[in-house]
Amino acid sequence: MTDLAVSRQQILKRIENACTESRRPANTVRLLAVSKQQEAGQIRALYAAGQIAFGENYVQEALAKQAVLTDLAIEWHFIGQIQRNKTRDLAAHFDWVHSVDRLLIAERLSAQRSGDLKPLNLCIEVNIDGEDTKGGCPPEAVPGLVESMSRLPNVRLRGLMVIPAKTSSDGPDPFQRAQAVFEQVRSFHSVPEDWDTLSMGMSADLEQAIAAGATMVRVGTALFGARSAK
Repeated sequence: MTDLAVSRQQILKRIENACTESRRPANTVRLLAVSKQQEAGQIRALYAAGQIAFGENYVQEALAKQAVLTDLAIEWHFIGQIQRNKTRDLAAHFDWVHSVDRLLIAERLSAQRSGDLKPLNLCIEVNIDGEDTKGGCPPEAVPGLVESMSRLPNVRLRGLMVIPAKTSSDGPDPFQRAQAVFEQVRSFHSVPEDWDTLSMGMSADLEQAIAAGATMVRVGTALFGARSAK
């Protein structure tokens, strides 16, 4: 078994243990491998170990990898900040986009998604801690965005994505606050069966996120190792 395969099994075991602690089936949490700044060969090796879903932060870097991995049935997720001039590439080359925080971006993705492709899965990014330097909409904006985005063709609104502050603030746990917003939407979402994804938790805090209801954890360092400074 390769080092990457071992790392993946260790993460899956952490997910399983966290689900057991929370009295949840392990299959209710998906592992998204964050492969930014990783070579295509590393992605290929992890795919051979059974990993299907990969998350990228930079459009051009992701497109270069996709070009040499066309023989693999990878599920590509975009998790970085979205530039308006990159929405056409996102609409054409990704299966999921996690970082939608404005209706305009969702409208562009819907309009630019080919009808020959399956609907593009979207998550609304929420700035759960109100950090000035971080993207995402405020929690109070989520209901209105859900109502508007749910009407768009060619996209499928799936849930929320959050990245809590590195230093915790006073008050309720940010993962629990995100889960409360997620559950609030269930009462009015036009297609509630599609509202099934709470994307939160990374290498250092995935157990905390799963305890709060995460259904997808985004793990890079614990899989690939620490990235060298560039």
